[in-house]
Amino acid sequence: MHIDDLLRAMVAKGASDLHLRVASAPVFRVHGGLVRDPDAPPLTADDLKGILDSIGSPEQRDNFYKNLELDMAYGIAGVGRFRVNVMRQRGTLAFVFRMVPFDIPSIDKLGLPPLCKDLILKPRGLILVTGPTGSGKSTTMAAMIDYLNETMARNVITIEDPIEFLHRNKKCIIAQRDLGDDTKSFDVALTHALRQDPNVIIVGEMRDLATISIAIRAAETGHLVMGTLHTTDAPQTVDRVIDIFPPEQQQQIRLQMSQTLEAVLSQVLVPKADGSGRAGAFEVLVATPAVRNLIRSGKTFELHSIMQMSAKDGMQTLDQVLADLIKKKVITQEAAMLKTSNPDRLAKLLQFPGVKV
Repeated sequence: MHIDDLLRAMVAKGASDLHLRVASAPVFRVHGGLVRDPDAPPLTADDLKGILDSIGSPEQRDNFYKNLELDMAYGIAGVGRFRVNVMRQRGTLAFVFRMVPFDIPSIDKLGLPPLCKDLILKPRGLILVTGPTGSGKSTTMAAMIDYLNETMARNVITIEDPIEFLHRNKKCIIAQRDLGDDTKSFDVALTHALRQDPNVIIVGEMRDLATISIAIRAAETGHLVMGTLHTTDAPQTVDRVIDIFPPEQQQQIRLQMSQTLEAVLSQVLVPKADGSGRAGAFEVLVATPAVRNLIRSGKTFELHSIMQMSAKDGMQTLDQVLADLIKKKVITQEAAMLKTSNPDRLAKLLQFPGVKV
């Protein structure tokens, strides 16, 4: 079967990912679960080498054989775009294809917190979108960029690895830079973005000290910066950013974070109780004066309590949202327990809804 046929089957099944490995039939991830294709034969090493030869450019293939790692994008007209990761395992090639829809879903369609519309229109500051791999961070950022694109005239620079959602210029002008093809690294691209007259800078992944440091500086100098981190909740996100710096710099970073941070949006996807897909659950930390004071004074352990009591400011904890989805029978308690970072706290919240835990 040609790779395009497999990807068409992936779209028809509503799968988010397609896994290809030697000696295994193709495996689809559907609504969070893995489903093996019962009609396909096991793949061979030659099958997978043929896929790389058919979808990768000569430069991409050379890069893979040099580094043994490759991230790229692949598209089929009228079907969709796919983020592709190529790796080696046990001496053979393996692929993961992730579906990236042509159409960018809206903030409302995704069920994102309404505050997202206000955040992306801010003139400056730092917005962090966090969550585990596969939790929809890229989709959330794309929806927010699209809302900005329809609402205000801004110059937007994105740095992505690889480019996923394609944005057309509406009210904004948008330059999308692909790591590898258009730039060599996040931190170098971010440094040069400051000289490209940007209003908004999107960083696909804030993965190292240099990138985080430049992002904070960009937010300090009057730009709106939005980036992702692989953290599980908002307080941990603040700690992660600060802890990546050497100890002698951390107090200065706390001060800078307290001045530049606008919000942290942490998200997970939970299988729906009726099996129809997955529901998004979002934790929101907004940089109110009280939050900024806690960050500045190093009391991030108190941020959870602030979020619990600040619904009027648009804040909410993940456990509050999970508990609400359980009560509405959108998700099961068993599924929610697998997503919370504190099962005891969620259990108490379900047992005593009015108690702050």
